[in-house]
Amino acid sequence: MIYLVEHFYSIQGEGRYVGTPSLFFRFGGCNMRCEGFGCSEVAQDGVKVLGCDTVYAVNKEHFAHGWVPITRAEELLSVLDLYELPNSVDIVLTGGEPLIYVNEPIFVEFLEKLTAFGHQITFETNGSLNVDFEKYPIYKECIFALSVKLANSNEPLAKRVRGDVIYNIASNAKDAFFKFSIDRDSINIALEDEIQSIQLHSPKTKVYCMPVGGTKAEVEANTEPLIEFCKAKGYNFSDRLHIRIWDANKGV
Repeated sequence: MIYLVEHFYSIQGEGRYVGTPSLFFRFGGCNMRCEGFGCSEVAQDGVKVLGCDTVYAVNKEHFAHGWVPITRAEELLSVLDLYELPNSVDIVLTGGEPLIYVNEPIFVEFLEKLTAFGHQITFETNGSLNVDFEKYPIYKECIFALSVKLANSNEPLAKRVRGDVIYNIASNAKDAFFKFSIDRDSINIALEDEIQSIQLHSPKTKVYCMPVGGTKAEVEANTEPLIEFCKAKGYNFSDRLHIRIWDANKGV
């Protein structure tokens, strides 16, 4: 079963394609919690749940009541008809972790039809779940934003950094880039060594660093220190433009 949390037409706010008009599909479920990022959401039952800035698409226990079960690829494709879209607009698949559905026939069919319609597809993934590019060649036509989690996520190293997966995706995808979430308090805790160790699995893949934050205030507090970090290390700074513009609002 595939779960869709939300869809919206906006601009890409992060990474290499920032500013690009994009139709987003946010899928429910993830193989990580990333409570170290310190963002929180109050569930319907009153429980305050910690995680990343999209914890409502991660934590099935407290938020699945708002997720929409999908049983046919046509249900996802029909979303395109709800918007007045330019031809072949970019499609961004995010979550949660969209690659938990990587082997689902419905999901594969959805990708194949999007590509046939001329859409560019970008996955926003934590880079820990493998893709069978030979069995499902449609993934070779996709772009992968590898948002590999660092120590500041509080996830175990063996779970969040899978060198074989990173190499496989970066080597077979149409395009790939690293996208790391960093806050000002984490800049001096050897993140540079960790980023470099991740880069070893795909040395030619470009690095983008973006400020942690689920609100405009949090993003702005982490921005200037991170810019200085990027200048010192030669990394690309990525804003989180959607949060800076629309703050903590969903669906933008």
